[in-house]
Amino acid sequence: MSSNDLSSSIQYIKGVGPQKARLLDRLGIKTVRDALFYLPYRYEDRSSIKKIAHIRHEEVNTVTGKILKTDVITPNPRRPRLKIFELTISDGSGLLKAKWFNQTYLKKLFKPEQEIILYGTIRYNYWGTGFEIINPEYEILDDNAESNPSALGIHTGRIVPIYRSTEGLSQKQIRNIMYSVINSSVSAISDPIPTEITRTYNLPNLQESLSNVHFPSLSSSIDELNKGTSLFHQRLSFDELLTLQLGLAAIKKGEVSEKGISFSPDGRLINKLLKKLPFKLTSAQERVFKDILKDMQSPTPMNRLIQGDVGSGKTIVALMAMLAAQECGYQSALMAPTEILAEQHYINIHRLVEDLGLNIHIITGSKKNKDIEVITSGRADIVIGTHALIQETISFKKLGLIVIDEQHRFGVMQRATLRRKGKGVIPDTLIMTATPIPRTLALTLYGDLDYSVIDELPPNRSPIITKLFSEKNKNQIYSLIEEETKKGRQVYVVYPIIEESEKTDLKSAITGAEALQKIFPHLKVSLIHGKMKPFEREDVMQKFKNGNIHILVSTTVIEVGVDVPNATLMVIIHAERFGLAQLHQLRGRVGRGSSQSYCILLAYGESADARKRLEVMVKTTDGFKIAEEDLNIRGPGEFFGTRQSGMPDLKVANLLRDAKILEIARKEAFSLIERDPTLKNYPQLRRSIEDFWGKRLEMFKTA
Repeated sequence: MSSNDLSSSIQYIKGVGPQKARLLDRLGIKTVRDALFYLPYRYEDRSSIKKIAHIRHEEVNTVTGKILKTDVITPNPRRPRLKIFELTISDGSGLLKAKWFNQTYLKKLFKPEQEIILYGTIRYNYWGTGFEIINPEYEILDDNAESNPSALGIHTGRIVPIYRSTEGLSQKQIRNIMYSVINSSVSAISDPIPTEITRTYNLPNLQESLSNVHFPSLSSSIDELNKGTSLFHQRLSFDELLTLQLGLAAIKKGEVSEKGISFSPDGRLINKLLKKLPFKLTSAQERVFKDILKDMQSPTPMNRLIQGDVGSGKTIVALMAMLAAQECGYQSALMAPTEILAEQHYINIHRLVEDLGLNIHIITGSKKNKDIEVITSGRADIVIGTHALIQETISFKKLGLIVIDEQHRFGVMQRATLRRKGKGVIPDTLIMTATPIPRTLALTLYGDLDYSVIDELPPNRSPIITKLFSEKNKNQIYSLIEEETKKGRQVYVVYPIIEESEKTDLKSAITGAEALQKIFPHLKVSLIHGKMKPFEREDVMQKFKNGNIHILVSTTVIEVGVDVPNATLMVIIHAERFGLAQLHQLRGRVGRGSSQSYCILLAYGESADARKRLEVMVKTTDGFKIAEEDLNIRGPGEFFGTRQSGMPDLKVANLLRDAKILEIARKEAFSLIERDPTLKNYPQLRRSIEDFWGKRLEMFKTA
């Protein structure tokens, strides 16, 4: 086959045809190339052939022998339709019967004197017929099997691949197809990875890797194969991670070539701010601000992510960057995902800088400020808003810095639209997230960004005490609510769903709010959820912040939300239904003031996995430890409630397992793009990147 044949339809491979091609299409296998990269998800070791004399009841064994006789029998005359095809084999050490129910067509397939291999569970028939094997996997050996070991089976007598399949396509059929694909087409595939890289890391070539991942040699480790850590799996993981990182490196390189601003702040406003703060910056905040300042002084546009746990002081660091921009005569824009959060930023920032002579402005959907001219003219120094900031009517005179809060709530295009408001120059971009992200995931999700971590909480914060309760502890929870509200504090109660449903037995927010109002008639109980109109939600949150609501019953709409220092207790109903990252975000809504705060996780009949997850929450408030555990339990694909848009799926690599490979792939990718930004010297590699990223990446459109 020529290399062009890899794009031809799978139906032309031996043993496929139109009908099986339709079934393979369900698995995403349309072409020969698709089949080559459709890898087994596990393996069975059928390589050890056991003597019939040594087999035991209930063991799973591979045996081989010569067929002595075949027969079709009707075991029960009252059930004449039930037919059993059976054959008897011998390997010289004993006899074994193989039986297949209602598969009489096999009589034409098997003949006495043939050598066959059988694989399955051994049973001992106590009615006198001895050992037997029911519905085994089988293979008839060629005459040359003994002289040619590779002629031993595809389905037995080896380490056998198991593929994800679909109805109408058996494992045996898909394995036969894959065997044909490997034999006819693997030699046609060209290796896109430069030889200097494969030599540096002693990686096997691509053809050898694909052959061995589909049909491993007898010397392979079954344990490594099933873990995806065999040398050949590692080679394929490296390819995928290198291709991913090359795309990210190209995005970053494209941004680096853009014209940015070389800021040279004098520190005048920043020093005034630091003097009036009632606390000293943590060393982590100081370190991260140094990173930001270095970026701002460079002529290349800054693209930096600040990770920091809830309450770590990201906003102060971002405000210092905005003041640095103002010292140089530039405007700043801060975009938040919700109106209430935008308003909170506005109030906090206004309070901190009102006596520094700065003009702070807010733009949201409900506050469509008519006085837009103050932004256009440049009189607004800092503009805070929601998505409303990117509407066409908003323009800046001299935009120098963009701050985006909770990046994963915004699409890539929204970020790009805001950057284009810089008029001739690209503003610096600072992204903040309170979702702690393990390093391996950060390198993937935000691989085009530099990133800094604020890994230290202010010294005056008391750790939140977290407890795991079951349904029988409800009265204790009611006592805690009574206790906290008597002290003048406020309470969040979070539910997984808004309304009751016949399809689920989950407790709902609406029913919960009604029940709590009956239990606490002397307290004001209110409800907030995602189906309410934005202005209704804003109104409820404002009343809660002002202290007019004692108990706020909510869905996860408050996960990223308003800062209410007086809220000291959070109760999460059906905690077993939430992911760790989400639980941690929710818990971060309390503990914002100086009073001791509590988080109660109420679980209903949780599984062992759920209990393990919830116990992590009880043991630690460290967001990064929780994030690592969450990644471990749920896997990278589910880590965020909303997948990062624009990121290709990984089919082979696992970010947790392949962390070291990811680091190497990242280093090599960024080095390659630095030397050859459009990979004109590596056309095959360039094609593989374009295939992998598709329309998500127009990295070479000007090349």
